[in-house]
Amino acid sequence: MTDATTPLAQLSAHGVSVWLDDLSRERLTNGSLEALIDTDHVVGVTTNPTIFAGALSKGSAYDAQVAELAAADTDLEKAVTTITTDDVRAACDVMAPVFEASAGQDGRVSIEVDPRLARDTAGTIAQARELWRIVDRPNAMIKIPATEQGLPAIADAIADGISVNVTLIFSLDRYRAVAAAYLDGLECAQEKGIDLSTIRSVASFFVSRVDGEIDKRLDALGTSEATALRGRTAIANARLAYAAFEEIFDAPRFTELAAAGAHRQRPLWASTGVKDEAYRDTMYVEELVADDTVNTMPEKTLRATADHGEVTGDTVSGRAEESQRVLEELAAVGIDIDEVTDKLEQEGVHKFEVSWDELLQTVRSALDAAKA
Repeated sequence: MTDATTPLAQLSAHGVSVWLDDLSRERLTNGSLEALIDTDHVVGVTTNPTIFAGALSKGSAYDAQVAELAAADTDLEKAVTTITTDDVRAACDVMAPVFEASAGQDGRVSIEVDPRLARDTAGTIAQARELWRIVDRPNAMIKIPATEQGLPAIADAIADGISVNVTLIFSLDRYRAVAAAYLDGLECAQEKGIDLSTIRSVASFFVSRVDGEIDKRLDALGTSEATALRGRTAIANARLAYAAFEEIFDAPRFTELAAAGAHRQRPLWASTGVKDEAYRDTMYVEELVADDTVNTMPEKTLRATADHGEVTGDTVSGRAEESQRVLEELAAVGIDIDEVTDKLEQEGVHKFEVSWDELLQTVRSALDAAKA
């Protein structure tokens, strides 16, 4: 199989940017990130508190820095910020050639604001500005959750010229609100005289978690109609989000901004690792192929796609009516998609808070051990 016909190459050829949902100091120092760029068409990196907590709990890659921070009697929160932003900055430098080659579209590395600020607009925008300043790389992206309180923070960050990865989007209504916040921010940035071409944003629409919750409810119903809907909601939901993306970014409000250099806020498919072993492990990659999108994959999903992914072309465009019927069938069996997506947002924030606490505890223990 030649490189031009590998599944990951085909994804790239069909307009899907392949990003890796993982980062660690070890990955940065052993050359594996460069290898993924060179051989697997990886053109971006996303992180979250869970990823950092996992990275810090394994191996010895952080030992030397932890020892330095302990010797300086560094505050715990500052130590966490230093460690994580150092990793993101280093990854940005690794990704710099991709950033340049793609004229800023890819080569991006995301870092998330403290999830404990998810319901705090002022706190979120303050930390977004701080992280942008500390990482100090044009190819960084600051991740802000798409909570109601996060929406004005997204607009403010964009207005400041900060590139933003909006995370934890589950519903179509919230996706539209995120896109509106992005446009609000662009218009404010334009008023400030900021070069709109320097601002990039992605809207991270979560996929597998939707099926996880919906399928559980379908199984509880146990009817043939319910069983027939298993594994169909997440993809339908994402395809409808893409239809909304095309509508919003082909409308006059954005085209006027585009004339001034603005870029579309690309949909990013997140949570694309399959959680139900009954499903094909590449399902959320193969069924969400569309131009001007991003798919951020855990390495397991990336490897599965590289090995046996089947990329046949665009599997999203023109399928809005079909997807809407899936949601209508879901409502007909008594499942409220809005109630499900609200629940998933709350759970998503909570899970990241738990991971952040684990990260803090991991660093606290490491600092204490270094001082002993």
